[in-house]
Amino acid sequence: MTATSQRAAYYARVSSKQQAETETIASQVEALEERIRSDGLAAVGFRDDGYSGSTLIRPALEQLRDEVAAGNIDRLYVHSPDRLSRHFAQQVVLIDEFRQAGVEVVFLNRAIGRTPEDDLLLQMQGMMAEYERAKILERSRRGKRHAARAGSISVLGGAPYGYRYVSKHRGTGDARYEIDEEKAAVVRQVFRWVALERCSIGEVRRRLNARQIPSPTGQANWNRSTIGGLLNNPAYKGQAAFGKTQAGSRGPRLRPPRGQSSSPRRALVQRPTPASERVTIAVPALVSADVFAAVTEQMEENRKRSRVSLRGARYLLQGLVVCEACQYGFYGKFAKKSSPTARASTYYRCTGSDANRFDGQALCHNKQCRADALEAAVWQDACALLADPDRIGREHERRQRGTKASRGPSEQLGKRIEKTRTCIQRLIDAYGDGLLEKAEFDPRIRESRERLTRLEAEAQATAEQERDDAEFAAAFVQLETFAAQIRDGLADANWDTRRAILRTLIKKVELGKESIRIVYKVSPRPFDQGPNRGPLQDCPRGVSRRVMTFCTKPGGLRCSARRLGASLP
Repeated sequence: MTATSQRAAYYARVSSKQQAETETIASQVEALEERIRSDGLAAVGFRDDGYSGSTLIRPALEQLRDEVAAGNIDRLYVHSPDRLSRHFAQQVVLIDEFRQAGVEVVFLNRAIGRTPEDDLLLQMQGMMAEYERAKILERSRRGKRHAARAGSISVLGGAPYGYRYVSKHRGTGDARYEIDEEKAAVVRQVFRWVALERCSIGEVRRRLNARQIPSPTGQANWNRSTIGGLLNNPAYKGQAAFGKTQAGSRGPRLRPPRGQSSSPRRALVQRPTPASERVTIAVPALVSADVFAAVTEQMEENRKRSRVSLRGARYLLQGLVVCEACQYGFYGKFAKKSSPTARASTYYRCTGSDANRFDGQALCHNKQCRADALEAAVWQDACALLADPDRIGREHERRQRGTKASRGPSEQLGKRIEKTRTCIQRLIDAYGDGLLEKAEFDPRIRESRERLTRLEAEAQATAEQERDDAEFAAAFVQLETFAAQIRDGLADANWDTRRAILRTLIKKVELGKESIRIVYKVSPRPFDQGPNRGPLQDCPRGVSRRVMTFCTKPGGLRCSARRLGASLP
């Protein structure tokens, strides 16, 4: 394959959101594009802005691996191995995956070959880099903790609202907190409102907004969580805490937040540490310890007496319903009776349609939906899936029938590949023995090598498809087993059981002005279209027909419903 016929790509990544915003990744891309131009190639780019290298779940990297598996890339350019991953083992997995797909990996900081010595050198560099990174992190942690125990404020790195942080370079060798009198007066006023006037956080927020006092970030409106964090910060009584959070693994989540990728940018999240593990550092106090204790006691009392403190699961589809228009989540809302004889109802309402959340301007005009009708429609659809899971297998078999007919068995492909390799070796031997002239040898060896490339690509596609079929079969068996275990009790399932089943099966429910779409968690990917189904009786938007679509990416069996009739009351 000539250089001009090669299909090239490059991958670039930066870790922090700040690096992404300041276009730090541009220097990587510029160096990569310059090398690609010098090699006489044109390349497609894959960029992960602000994603950690400690995880392989990154949107651009996932797309790159899909393109490599599909055989669409011949050469991959990367600035350095740590751009692929920060962990040595993950680097080895990715490089081995690319090589098995026939992709040549080019690192700008050093060249790698195909000899065992090159692989050993690359692996040793990755191991040493990971070891050195872990050692630096541990030294930094121990050093900061020792400095905190010695009373050094520099380990805190910044100051809360009401203080100014003076670094050790500006503070004659010692970092310190200085009181910002203007902001400190706001802090003291907030503590007085709660301690003396027994105000709630909501009332404090209303008073601050009414006085047009800017928030700590300069916004016109204060956030409840900001006020709660301020009232719980022990620094205001003269005892700043070091080590209030620690990194931990992410827990499962129903769906990604609005506007964010399903792949998290960070593999770890910050979680609060126990109070016994924190180190206290003396700082100037803004309120007395008695006032701080009174505020803590009042907040606990407010929490107990709050009329809106009902927590936990109250709605069947809680956390699953998403607005199709603005992608904000729907929340459950209890509607008050308009008259003594009227019936009280619950609704699902789009968060984006609440004008009070967005400075008096609603972002979405999607109407609210009757909770009982929507829940009944979704439950009926899930029961239909569990009642006949074989239809997924039948559709899978129907769509694979034509593909299997056009694709030869893997054993036969292996024999043809071996035969072609033998032919190439014989041609080389014949040319070396002088039995063939160069004019006869060149076209024959070129044709044989092209045939070998086609056969290897076909064999790789066959192996990939067989692996997908095996994954689908395993997932299908799990679905059948799950359906068999709960099928008999579906009709008599209580509220908790129904909610557990729906959260197990459903990824999200997208609700639009004219449609409802249910995305199931059936993860195999070979489909893109599907058959029509019968009527959906109790849909709140008057849906009379649904179209099932099997998605082409992991994420599942999609079931969409289009409105063809009048809306229900």
